Amino acid sequence: MPKFGGIEAGGSKFVCAVGSGPDDLDLVEIPTTTPPETIRHVLEFFGRRGRVEAVGIGSFGPIDPDPQSATFGCITSTPKQAWRNFNLAGPIRAALHAKVAFDTDVNAAAFGEFRWGAAQSLDTFLYLAVGTGLGGGGMVNGRLLHGRTHPEMGHLRIPHDLQRDPFPGNCPYHGDCLEGLAAAPAIEARWAKPAHELSAGHPAWELEAHYLALGIANLACALSPQRIILGGGVMRRGELYPLVRVKVATLLNGYVDAPEIVPPQLGARAGVLGAIALAQALIVGDARLLS
Repeated sequence: MPKFGGIEAGGSKFVCAVGSGPDDLDLVEIPTTTPPETIRHVLEFFGRRGRVEAVGIGSFGPIDPDPQSATFGCITSTPKQAWRNFNLAGPIRAALHAKVAFDTDVNAAAFGEFRWGAAQSLDTFLYLAVGTGLGGGGMVNGRLLHGRTHPEMGHLRIPHDLQRDPFPGNCPYHGDCLEGLAAAPAIEARWAKPAHELSAGHPAWELEAHYLALGIANLACALSPQRIILGGGVMRRGELYPLVRVKVATLLNGYVDAPEIVPPQLGARAGVLGAIALAQALIVGDARLLS
């Protein structure tokens, strides 16, 4: 069978894989350091695996995913200074002599869940990753979400009661946007402990569910998704799911039905499997990749 490459490019690690789906993945995790060092390790991995038909990349952002743009394949205005305006897709395409599909890490994860996971048979759904950052992607009417650039769901402006939560938010661009209040670094800054060290029943989880529900209620009203998949490291805290479901239903107040809110079926592999799916779709000309 043809082999495809997948890269989930994250702020703390790159997950690289060769395969055709969930059952035959050959993968490695590479720490994200400087661009030259990280790309060197990526290319060494693929160089030892033989030729691939195409490579899919799902990257942290913001990025330029428009194939017609002069900066296609670049990470653009990221807060990670070393990676700002870095051409990620170009060196990989040139070194591997392969076609490259390039999208956000969350759109890639959404596409992976569409192919093999919790979004199979759906045409309108969202994938939200709550971890080091907070981002969202998905499909509407069977097409991956793009537009002028790509969705930045983590930067929704949501209500912030400073009496209840005096933490100002830590997004370098917007302060108390959804990411600035609810991503893992915000949890750690607010409570002086990383999320995984906070106990069950800690007030952090009630507040986290509150912020996630505010974001989800807005997205449900704007895009009417059939299902919302909540992934990322913070969502390993299973008690968040029932809390978020109840709060979303309360916020929507019966005006529209709340979407299903579920964990990813592909778990931590959703992003790299989605990158593999992007590579496969590129070869067959899948219209869902078109903006």
